[in-house]
Amino acid sequence: MAHKKKILVTGRLPDEVMAQLAAACEMEANREDRPMEREHVLEKISDKEGLLSMITDRVDAELMDRAPGLKVISNLAVGTNNIDVAAATVRGIAVTNTPGVTTEPTADLTLGLILAVARRIVEEDRLTREGKFQYWAPMLFLGRSVARKTLGIVGFGAIGQAVAKRARGFDMRILYHQRRQLDPAREREMGIEYADFGRLLRESDFVSLHVPLTDETRYLIGAKELRQMKPTAFLVNASRGPVVNEKELVDALRKGVIAGAGLDVYENEPALTLGLAELPNVVLTPHVGSGTIEDRTLMASMATENLLAGLKGEVPRYILNPDIFKNPKK
Repeated sequence: MAHKKKILVTGRLPDEVMAQLAAACEMEANREDRPMEREHVLEKISDKEGLLSMITDRVDAELMDRAPGLKVISNLAVGTNNIDVAAATVRGIAVTNTPGVTTEPTADLTLGLILAVARRIVEEDRLTREGKFQYWAPMLFLGRSVARKTLGIVGFGAIGQAVAKRARGFDMRILYHQRRQLDPAREREMGIEYADFGRLLRESDFVSLHVPLTDETRYLIGAKELRQMKPTAFLVNASRGPVVNEKELVDALRKGVIAGAGLDVYENEPALTLGLAELPNVVLTPHVGSGTIEDRTLMASMATENLLAGLKGEVPRYILNPDIFKNPKK
């Protein structure tokens, strides 16, 4: 009977995926819907050859050195900010991710946040449950229209483009900003218009952020940028929390500098900046951009495929450091 590779799975996955991993490997797994404590991870990783990690895990050199036999780190996420890929590469450890899966559900959620904050859906739901809907009147519970307004998309990768595609269904005027302007023919085809960052902020009724977290994008939006927006405008962030200076956003929302915000990610996640939760003109969701049954199941299946391939010595489909297979250290 072939020796089963030992693996650690730090988050609860769909039952069918867990069963597949348990059949193929000697598995230890977190079966709770909460992150595994770091000390627990460090304790359990020592004899493992494979790690199926969550975006909440800090996979650094210390962790890798606790597991001298570690061959593959399969991250259940598109981003790998939580993993020291360079440290893994030096140690000959494959690092993989699950790209492409989050595009459609994150675009759906972005439109949901736009609609929710503009039409005050969460606030109105609460008021209705509290019995405060006692009669109809023309000036009660008024929100703002979304149709035919201007949407400014900052970061026009796959998710930004998917948001634009959905926004066209609302007859929105779409401005976009990124480092490189697209070909004019492509812009015409997509019904979009390039704008520099300042113009996008000034003209947009909704500003939607879809940039990765880098040194350049950290605090991309702060007090200065919020003051450039219309007082009737809304900010939506479903990218990375530290792209927005939350303290300055809270101050701007309190003072009416902008009309509202919809956030799925947070600067010091999962903690919220003081005052954010009390604001009625903010819609807050718990980092659920890819949070659909279909997409989380697909992500888990991709992460499993990556992990099992790496354990077999094969090059995983979604590997981030393929050069380790040219000069293997293990």
